[in-house]
Amino acid sequence: MSNNIRPETMERITTPELAKAFIDEKLVELREQIGDKKVLLALSGGVDSSVVAALLIKAVGKQLVCVHVNHGLLRKGEPEQVVKVFRDEMDANLVYVDAVDRFLDKLVGIAEPEKKRKIIGAEFIRVFEEEARKQEGIEFLAQGTIYPDILESGPVKAHHNVGGLPEDLQFELVEPLKFLFKDEVRVVGDALGLPANMVYRQPFPGPGLGVRCIGAITRDRLEAVRESDAILREEFAKNGLEGKVWQYFTIVPDFKSTGVKNDKRSYEWPVIIRAVNTRDAMIATVEDIPFSLLQHITSRITSEVAGVNRVLYDLTPKPTGTIEWE
Repeated sequence: MSNNIRPETMERITTPELAKAFIDEKLVELREQIGDKKVLLALSGGVDSSVVAALLIKAVGKQLVCVHVNHGLLRKGEPEQVVKVFRDEMDANLVYVDAVDRFLDKLVGIAEPEKKRKIIGAEFIRVFEEEARKQEGIEFLAQGTIYPDILESGPVKAHHNVGGLPEDLQFELVEPLKFLFKDEVRVVGDALGLPANMVYRQPFPGPGLGVRCIGAITRDRLEAVRESDAILREEFAKNGLEGKVWQYFTIVPDFKSTGVKNDKRSYEWPVIIRAVNTRDAMIATVEDIPFSLLQHITSRITSEVAGVNRVLYDLTPKPTGTIEWE
């Protein structure tokens, strides 16, 4: 049997008891694999990397070096949450890298979506490589590979991995979640004591808000995406839609329209709201949001987010649209 085929006898992890048994088994395996060596992890704050981090902290403690790169494209409060949960609460060996200016300077004037993605991915690998070279005694690289990644992309998880590292930094991989599906990872994350808003975080693209700031990214428009997204998530949570809607976010395109603010004409951006449900991300339906809630969200966004004078709701299913805009 291939090392990348889920064992037929493996029971689905659906309960806290099964999660605890899985954790106990993995702790033994991880300690045997890593021994007294050090292991490096790119900790994004997403579900998979967070669960791997929590598991490894439990297994080898300070032998794990977590590197969290803030590239300026994360959602509001996410870098702070990573530091709070892992460094402050779990006493992790966490390296926080503020690379905001570095990434945003590289993205100036780049409007083509694929070019933006490549710049963000390549720069992340460069930053991670620099941090890896500062460490001594690293022999292992942990990754948040899960089973769908293997089924869809082969054995290496492209957006978590640092598979583009130079040859002299080809560490031995540690992938404790590679036979789990996403729902199982969440059950394990719960059992490890991670915060619910981290464990049940909705899907988030690798390039982050970079693909929701349509066209060439500017700092002020990126901030409009971040702030409007935070308002949308807050209101969905307050109104019972968190967990009911599969994915919801805001987009700010690179054009402006005329509006009226404080009895004066304004020329500002629109914010577009996207909220969809799907089982497999191949087909998606649009969530039917109560109109009164949309009105309230519109009022908040247009009054609280700088540079915005309109809010639109994307009614397009997939197909013909995609879930993200870029």
